[in-house]
Amino acid sequence: MFITTQKEEFSYAYISAVASVAGYSFQIAPRPLDLVGVDVTITGLVSPGSRRRTRLDLQLKCTSQDLLDNQGIKYPLEIKNYNELRNTNLDDDPLLLVLVLVPEKVEHWLQQTETELCLKRCAYWVSLRGQASSTNQTNVTVYLPRQNVFSVDTLKTLMQRIAAGEAI
Repeated sequence: MFITTQKEEFSYAYISAVASVAGYSFQIAPRPLDLVGVDVTITGLVSPGSRRRTRLDLQLKCTSQDLLDNQGIKYPLEIKNYNELRNTNLDDDPLLLVLVLVPEKVEHWLQQTETELCLKRCAYWVSLRGQASSTNQTNVTVYLPRQNVFSVDTLKTLMQRIAAGEAI
């Protein structure tokens, strides 16, 4: 398997694990949605007994590059992806960039014992909705704050904000 495919699959596993523990459904987007920048859709009910479904779309990236500093991550994003993520149509479901950082060596991505399964390292998220267009031709460096860890609690908060009609 190509390393790019392994990174993609690992990203799906990471997001699936977070969504599952948070109590939401995880679905890899069908090809037509992938063509507009949606890799994964997370859906679910924000509160038990509610009939209102909430949906969050994600564009996933995965890298083993050491891009993390004390403040966050500066990630070179292809201009096509940047333009998809900066969508200003408020009627569209939120579309976030989630960047999964993994160790350089594949054999360090996962540790397993009889009592735990540990996925390494971490994922960070950012909303680029409404960002300015760029004159760059190939990529735009985007900033993902270090406090924007894509975790179970973060996902629950994001879904609650979406359900409340807040912009993300």
